[in-house]
Amino acid sequence: MNTTKSQELYKRGQRHMVGAVNSPVRAFQSVGGTPIFIDHGQGAYVTDVDGNTYVDLVQSYGPMILGHGHPKVLEAVSQAITKGFSFGASTEAEVELAEIICDAFPGMDMVRLVNSGTEAVFSAIRLARAFKGKNKIIKFDGCYHGHADSLLVAAGSGVATLSLPGSSGVPEEAVKNTLIATYNSLDSVKQHIAANEDIAAVIIEPIAGNMGVVLPQDNFLKDLKILCEQHNILLIIDEVMTGFRSTFGGAQEVLGVEADITCLGKVIGGGFPVGAYGARREIMEMVAPLGPMYQAGTLSGNPIAVASGIATLKALRGTNPYQLFNELGKNISNTLLEEARKNKIDLTVNRFGAMLNPFFNANEINNFDDAKQCNTDQFAKFFWLMMEEGVFIPPSQYEAWFLSIAIGSTELDKLKIAISNSFKKLTNP
Repeated sequence: MNTTKSQELYKRGQRHMVGAVNSPVRAFQSVGGTPIFIDHGQGAYVTDVDGNTYVDLVQSYGPMILGHGHPKVLEAVSQAITKGFSFGASTEAEVELAEIICDAFPGMDMVRLVNSGTEAVFSAIRLARAFKGKNKIIKFDGCYHGHADSLLVAAGSGVATLSLPGSSGVPEEAVKNTLIATYNSLDSVKQHIAANEDIAAVIIEPIAGNMGVVLPQDNFLKDLKILCEQHNILLIIDEVMTGFRSTFGGAQEVLGVEADITCLGKVIGGGFPVGAYGARREIMEMVAPLGPMYQAGTLSGNPIAVASGIATLKALRGTNPYQLFNELGKNISNTLLEEARKNKIDLTVNRFGAMLNPFFNANEINNFDDAKQCNTDQFAKFFWLMMEEGVFIPPSQYEAWFLSIAIGSTELDKLKIAISNSFKKLTNP
């Protein structure tokens, strides 16, 4: 596997780019080695600047659910570009995308388009605080909701701890109203509610995708919604990662719970920068220009991004690939588990729809503390073995693998061979 050009670009990029990257996970720090630089993608594949081609299970961390260069999306984007890049005024396409999104989410009457998942989340939290007239929020250890100050919080020991900043540059004052609970532990939420009267909202990923695909156990989400209703607290469900990945709508529909406010991103832009937050009418009417909660954006509802989003969602609705995703995900999961068993490697695989993750750990993974017990050194070796086999997976034990409709029988066969060879080399280098 030749990476000469990637190495040259990495060295060159370090001069004027922080770590030669524009998002930390791209630096490959958790797996070591030099990060690759991608030249292009087509269908289920990406090709780097050295000409190495990989089956792509990163999928830009979620948006490319149709694969790269889908003809319907290319056509829509090409037509939109000829009309203009940005206007600072509304377009018909924004109305259409809003209609598609609201139709797909029961209980969502209105939506506001923004430019990223991070922007959607911090806007949703501001909205919850405005609607409830309270300041505190509860989030869960290991759930990532973007890099806004109030959400970059690391939990200490115990199930109901004081918040501490999880990033340099975030003052304690910025996180003093953020309380940390343990994913899949309703008791940890109850402890915070018992100790605090001014909680506006609980925010959660329905499937935690930044600790490596962790699913809610038993009736955790349903019970959480009931608890919120009992104490006059809004439930914000962050579907930036899961939206339109397990059904044409949200994971909350599959899991039998309805959010008060939903956050979206990734798939609704089809690879372009788009985010959104939405809720029932009485909540959304708090947002300017109808209400006192201010939020604005020069490029919100960008016509090129919106065109890509509409084409992506229409293609998903037309193909309805979700049963296929379940079968494909199950097939890959079974292969991972079987090859790990053959080679006497501890492995647990969590899967939900078009998302899955192998944990190098023999035990169940139900929260972030469980995930942190994984053998990350073993994962790092596995990562590079898969790269040498022509498969691009996220360079972190804690990032989800994403499937796309472009993965067919040919790609599945390649994945099975790559997994088998990689596990063999893990035990017999």
